[in-house]
Amino acid sequence: MQSKATTAQQYLDELPADRRSAIQTVRAIILKNLDPVFKEGMQYGMIGYCVPHSVYPPGYHCDPKQPLPFVCLASQKNYMSVYLGCIHGQTDNENWFREAWARTGRELDMGKACLRFRKTEDLALNLIGDAIRRMPARAFIEYYESVLKTQRRKTAGRKVAKPAKAPVKKKPAKASSKKRGK
Repeated sequence: MQSKATTAQQYLDELPADRRSAIQTVRAIILKNLDPVFKEGMQYGMIGYCVPHSVYPPGYHCDPKQPLPFVCLASQKNYMSVYLGCIHGQTDNENWFREAWARTGRELDMGKACLRFRKTEDLALNLIGDAIRRMPARAFIEYYESVLKTQRRKTAGRKVAKPAKAPVKKKPAKASSKKRGK
């Protein structure tokens, strides 16, 4: 659920006590392991940790007014989630994370980068901290720009098909009101 909160503290204050406690625990792990270049704020109705415009002026390519998102933390309707931009799309980091998680014996409920949980006991908090610490801001920016460059090359190489023109229907000729032959 997206929040209208403008600060992390306001966001936390809106939550029921059990969720507030869980989110605060994960937030503490994130802050403890986060490169100091990243800044905490609110993004897309969640607590976000991003590369600020002062460090990366282009911002997020989907919305350049937004700073480049790195990790987000949210209380959703049926679960809580940590969005780990530090492993998304990075095969080596993602494989490392999944293998390390498997060794914890905990069930992994994760999409591409969205780690879902219902209580903090579901999480391998030290592993989340390790994943965040493994990706300093400069390395994240370099990775992000390499992905953008690859995407631009792919789209530049494609020929954009022109939309097919709809066939033009000819209007039937009007019958003449004058009789022929008279």
